[in-house]
Order: sequence, then structure tokens, then C-alpha cells
Amino acid sequence: MMVCFLIPLTAAVLIIASGTAVLIRRDRRRMEGGAETRRIESAAIRGLREGD
Repeated sequence: MMVCFLIPLTAAVLIIASGTAVLIRRDRRRMEGGAETRRIESAAIRGLREGD
């Protein structure tokens, strides 16, 4: 009887956990980088412009 309750509960927890993990990953990608990241990105953009 207890197994009938645990299986749907486990499935619900897994669904919520996976959704949360996806949202956290997306949020981390959008976080602004530090000074080093901005320096590298500006150098890359300059490099692309100079190649044209």
C-alpha cells in the first residue's frame, strides 16, 4: 500500500528537481561575467571587425 504512494511522490520530486536544475543552469548562463570575461569578449569582437 505504501509503494503506491511512494512511486508517484518520487516521480513528482524528480520532475520538480529536473525543472529546477534547468532553470538554475539558464540563470547561470545569463549572469554577467567578470572583468576578464568582458576583456576577452571585447578582444574577440575587435578581432572579428579587423578581419573584415
